[in-house]
Amino acid sequence: MENRKDQHVAFALQQQAFQKPSAFDDVILEHVSLPHLNVNDVDISTSFAGLKLSSPLYINAMTGGSEKTKAINEKLAEVAKRCHIPIASGSLSSALKDPSLSESFTVLRDKNPDGLIFANIGAEYDVEAAKRAVSLLQADALQIHLNVIQEIIMHEGDRDFSMWKKNIEDIVKTLDVPVIVKEVGFGMSAQTFEALKQLGVKTIDVSGKGGTNFAQIENDRYKDEHMSYMNDMGITTVQSLKYSKDYQDEIEILASGGIRNPLDVVKALAMGAKAVGISGLILKTVEQEGVDKTVALIKKWEAEIKLIMVALDVQNINDLRKIHIQYK
Repeated sequence: MENRKDQHVAFALQQQAFQKPSAFDDVILEHVSLPHLNVNDVDISTSFAGLKLSSPLYINAMTGGSEKTKAINEKLAEVAKRCHIPIASGSLSSALKDPSLSESFTVLRDKNPDGLIFANIGAEYDVEAAKRAVSLLQADALQIHLNVIQEIIMHEGDRDFSMWKKNIEDIVKTLDVPVIVKEVGFGMSAQTFEALKQLGVKTIDVSGKGGTNFAQIENDRYKDEHMSYMNDMGITTVQSLKYSKDYQDEIEILASGGIRNPLDVVKALAMGAKAVGISGLILKTVEQEGVDKTVALIKKWEAEIKLIMVALDVQNINDLRKIHIQYK
């Protein structure tokens, strides 16, 4: 397990070495040539799942489960603390199975005692496991990740998904903290949104194709290339956000997957996201340049989000959703 977690990080960092074209390039926001705003009047605060955020950014689920990833989580926790943004743990599966690995996750709370922290488990886990995960991190919310494509590629992955819907429904009904259902980088179809709505889910992170590619990561772990033809599977974050439009009156949408810059953030917000998660770029920056540079990067992004909103003549996040969007 520890070796697999370290492999995931290593291959994720390799993927971050390349700047990829993105479906966000096909989204055009119409600027206003005569805006009326002062940048100091722009408000980038937001909220979802009953949680209030001073920024629309959060550090999305990444890692944990080994000594190396404990060190990474310690740095990520420091970044989240200094930037006052939420952070999600990586999948707590390893810690639920082997308590000796718990510290690689609990360091998030130890280093960020007052911050917003999301615990993360897979949909194969039941209510009791969900409660254990939340308790372990004293978490403010629970992420349930959906990763069927990753699982079917992994030699050791799950092959029985028959309880996923029931587990999600039971957890949503029972847990006393908000529940966020998220993909792991393969996006969500209209059918998935409808199914999650029927299960009572109120907050969804679309986590679309375009960022860290876990199909490729799992295939990179095997010398025989295994199922490399699956590497292009998935729905982009942009297409997932389009599918989410019919559900945004009832479900709060979060966006992650392939966010490259502040303009991508603003585009996701304009398409209906309440907040935007970043993972791969944060991992790369904190590992290669350190905590201070990562904090500076996030602060820079927040400042530039405000500048872009001035060019759109939009004073707050809610009003971003009212602007006209063109698609190439």
